[in-house]
Order: sequence, then C-alpha cells, then structure tokens
Amino acid sequence: MANLILILGDQLANDISALEGADPNCDTLVMAEVHEEASYTNHHKKKLVLLFSAMRHFAKRLEQDGWQIHYQHYHPDNQHQSLEGVVSSLLEDLRPDKIITTECGEWRLHEQISQWQERLGVPVEIRADTRFIASKHEFADWAEGRKQLRMEFFYREMRRKTGLLMNPDGKPEGGNWNFDADNRRKWTGKPPAPAPFRIEPDAITREVIDLVEQHFPDHFGVTEGFHFAVTPEDAQEALNYFIEFALPCFGDYQDAMSDTEDWLFHSILSPYINCGLLDPLAVCEAAARAWYAGQAPINAVEGFIRQILGWREFVRGIYWLHMPGYAQENRLGNTRALPWFYWTGETKMRCMHKAIDATRRNAYAHHIQRLMVTGNFALLAGITPDEICDWYLAVYADAYDWVELPNVLGMVMHADGGYLGSKPYAASGKYIQRMSDHCANCHYKVSKSTEPDACPFNSLYWHFIDRHRADFEGNPRMGMMYRNWDKQKPEKREALLKRADYLLKHIEEL
Repeated sequence: MANLILILGDQLANDISALEGADPNCDTLVMAEVHEEASYTNHHKKKLVLLFSAMRHFAKRLEQDGWQIHYQHYHPDNQHQSLEGVVSSLLEDLRPDKIITTECGEWRLHEQISQWQERLGVPVEIRADTRFIASKHEFADWAEGRKQLRMEFFYREMRRKTGLLMNPDGKPEGGNWNFDADNRRKWTGKPPAPAPFRIEPDAITREVIDLVEQHFPDHFGVTEGFHFAVTPEDAQEALNYFIEFALPCFGDYQDAMSDTEDWLFHSILSPYINCGLLDPLAVCEAAARAWYAGQAPINAVEGFIRQILGWREFVRGIYWLHMPGYAQENRLGNTRALPWFYWTGETKMRCMHKAIDATRRNAYAHHIQRLMVTGNFALLAGITPDEICDWYLAVYADAYDWVELPNVLGMVMHADGGYLGSKPYAASGKYIQRMSDHCANCHYKVSKSTEPDACPFNSLYWHFIDRHRADFEGNPRMGMMYRNWDKQKPEKREALLKRADYLLKHIEEL
C-alpha cells in the first residue's frame, strides 16, 4: 500500500503519529507553505520565519533519511493556495490508497481535513496527536459529570499519571501540589537576568527572512534580530540554557515585569514545544531532574512544570471539548473595537507600550504581560472577544488556536462566564506597580484615579466592577471588591465612573 502522509507546520517531530508504521520506500510525505495558512490572520513576521524555516529544516532531514517528500515553498503565485489544493493535486499523480495525518490544533482546519474523504474521494486517517500527555478522550472522561472544571485538580491527575515531582508514597515533592504563592517577587535588578539564548540564522533561515520581508511586508512585527531555534538540536540547546541559567530564579520572578528586560528568567521554549521541536514531557522531565540534582528550587521547577503539564494540557482539553461554540462566547456582552495601539504600541501607558513593543520586536511576551497588562486592559475596556483573540493569535510565535483561544477568551476575557476561571483577572494599576517598575517611568500616575494624569487602569477597574455587578456580586471571590466599592463616598464613585467614561470615549488617545 502507498500512503500520502501530510505533516503540518506545527508537527515537526520525528515521532509524530502520522509517521508511525510508514514506509519510506512507498509512502510519500507532503509539507506545504500555503497562502491560506500564512495569511488568514496577521501572523507576526518572526512567527512566519520560525515556522517556514523549521519546516524546511525538517523536510531536509526527512529527505536525508530516505523519505520521498513533496514540499511546496511559499510564493504568492503558487497554483495551490491551500493545503487541500496541494493534496488534491498529488492525488492525481500518486493515486495513494490513503491520506494519513495527525490531528491538527485548529477547529477551522480540522473541519476542512475531516471533509477531505468525501470531497477528494480517498480514505483519510486522522491520528491522535500523541505529543500531548492527555488525549482528547482522556480529558473528556475526566471532565464528564463535573459542574466546574478547575486546572488545579486536572494538574494533580497529570502529576499522578506522569510521576513528575511525585515521591514514592504518591505525595507531591516538597509537600505541596502548588507553590504559586512563592512565585510573586518583584525584580529590582538583582540577580541579573541572563542574556537571551540566541541562534544565528543559517542560510535557510536567511532565505526565509528575505521571503517574509518580500511577501508579507504589512504583517505585524519585524524580522530583525531573529534568533529562534529552528531545529530540534538547537531547541534542545535552548532548553539546556534555560535549565542552567534561568530556571533557578524563574520561580521567584516568574510574575515580574521589567522596564529594561524583555525576557528576565523565562524559558522562551513554548514556540518550540508547540511546533514540535521539543517534546513537552521531556521538557518537564529535564526541569524535574534539575530539582532532584539541587540545581533549582522546588517553587521554580513546580511552577514551570505546571505551565506545561497543567495549563497547556488543560486549555487544550477545554478547546476540543467545546469547539466550535466556545469561540462565539461573549458572556459579558463586550462590543468595543480593539484600539489601534495594540498594533503600534503607541500609547502613553508605559506598561502597555512596553508589552506591545516587546511583542512587536520578539513575537513573545510572558504570561503576566499577556494576562495582566494587555489582557487586563482589554477586559476592563470591554473589548470584543473575537478581536482580542485574533490579536493574540497573530502576534505571538507560540500562538495556535487550541492554546490561544481558551487562554484569551476564557482566562483573560472571562467571556465564557467563568467556565475556565473562577473569577475575572481584573486589576487596577496597583498590581502592575507591585510587579514591575513600569509605573515609575509612565506618563500617568498610578497613585491617582480621577485626575487627567491618573493611571487609566484605576478608574477603568472600578468601572468594570460597577457595570458587571450583576455578573460578579455573588461570586465569593469578588465580594470584597464590591464591599470596597460600596464603602467609597458617592462623589468618589461618580468621579471614578466619569473618568472611566471619558477614557473609554477617547480610548485611542491614551
């Protein structure tokens, strides 16, 4: 039998399930850089460079290993502008018995591929993505019958399943499941943050950079300073670098933000994990070994593993459990358009400018910048969920629909009515001041709430609390906020709401 095996751009792993049992002598692999996938959103230029270059390196290795591979390089005038078009053309020439692929990470593309058997007239086998620790069915079984799904309890199940940071008695190492309370220190310059891990672009990557600059000139971001790994070996070096130089301090400062440092102690490994250059379980095991070897403290190792074993697996389960309807959720009734400064970074709000500018330059920002700065502002301002979700999908090198949508729609925007998170992550400027030094360099004053130079987050926070009283007053985790709001003098409440109304009307001027 001869099969046509489709490998997608985020499936760049030698042990991807589509290749199980394949025969290099008669099966043909297909990979394609197509306009439809490269341009359905405003993908960051560095994201396009990362994926196109990593795909080309992967294809080159497959060829060296003896595989027959059809690879379509990107050109806007390609005859076939979609994956279906590429596959359909090969069917005429190769007449395979079957198309084989690993399940993709996006409902849009999953629906297309699911219809190929009927449309193209050839059997299509879609295999489970075994890179994830929990399968779709395993997550669905865990979720069945539960009134609320909480990541913490799922995370504990994953710890038990994998044995990560578990002692022989079946209890968590260090005596606790979660050390999040120990991961909230503000960074003041010491210890010094390590230099970011860098890989100099090789000839293939330089060719892709030129291609992206030529054919995607209006896409968000820049290609200058491209330094991402594009091979498994270089991605492994990035992991080793993080374990040695950044992981020891990651726990203490994982929620910190800096006016002068883009990366601090973050791993920047998610782009590699999500496209297949690194295996998520192997990454977690490497971090766990560092703790057992005394190279990193438990709060750093557990916090890092929780991001992968907990949140990453959890949001993927949520996505496939509730799509496609989940993408339409807007329980808070938001209607405001995304401000243009999300694309330019041109705002006097220092924290927003720094987060967006770092995103523009790096195709990356860490989870607190995403959740408590750009996300928090979108929540407080009532931005339409589909617009802010599309922004997150476009601008980050690690963003794919399965991971981006639940994180933004559910966790950031609370648009699913609290299904993913028990309370909205709304905060005033005081949180940003507590976790960063941005406020000291800001045009606005975090100590003020109603004056013309007051931090916009302050009045917008109380405006959010007031206008969503019916949604959150009964939430036991929000009761104190409403008691604090009610204790304020009527004239102070009126001034706060008036200031917020003004800001929302002039949001593009902030």
